[in-house]
Amino acid sequence: MLGAGYGMPWFGVIAVPIILAFHVALSPHRKAEVLLLLSAGAAGFFIDTALVMTGVFTPVQYLLPSPLSPPWMVLLWMDFATALNVSLKKLHGRYILSAALGAVGGPSAYYSGAKLGATTSIPGATDLLILSAVWAAAVPALFWIAARINKTYVKQIQ
Repeated sequence: MLGAGYGMPWFGVIAVPIILAFHVALSPHRKAEVLLLLSAGAAGFFIDTALVMTGVFTPVQYLLPSPLSPPWMVLLWMDFATALNVSLKKLHGRYILSAALGAVGGPSAYYSGAKLGATTSIPGATDLLILSAVWAAAVPALFWIAARINKTYVKQIQ
C-alpha cells in the first residue's frame, strides 16, 4: 500500500511475493496454504474490481486498466490470508466475530490506504459503510474457505 501511495505501485508486486514465499516455505501445510492464498487473491480481485466498478474507491492503477483491481491490491488480500491459519486461527468457526473484524478492519484499511495516497480520493461515509458490509461478509467467507481447504489437505490445524 505504501508503494502505491508513494508512486511506486510496482514495489508491492515485488516485495509481497517474497513475503508470501517465506510464509509458504515455513508452513507445515504448503499445498493448503498455496490454495488459500490463491483463493484469497482471486476473491480479492473480483471483490475489489466490483468495488472499483461501482465507484466505492479508485486505487492507484498498475499493470491492469481500471476498473480491474491492480496486482498490488490482490497481493494485499493474499498477504491478509497468511494470517488466517496463524495469528487469526482462533477465529476459525467464529463467523460473527470474524464478521465484526471485517466490518471494522476492512474499511479502516481502505481509509488508511486512501490517506496514504494509495487511492485517488478519500472514501466518504457511504463508501465506508459499503466497505464495512463487504468485509463483514468477506472475512468469514475467507475463514470458511480456509476451513474447507484445511479439512481436505491438513486434516487438523494445531
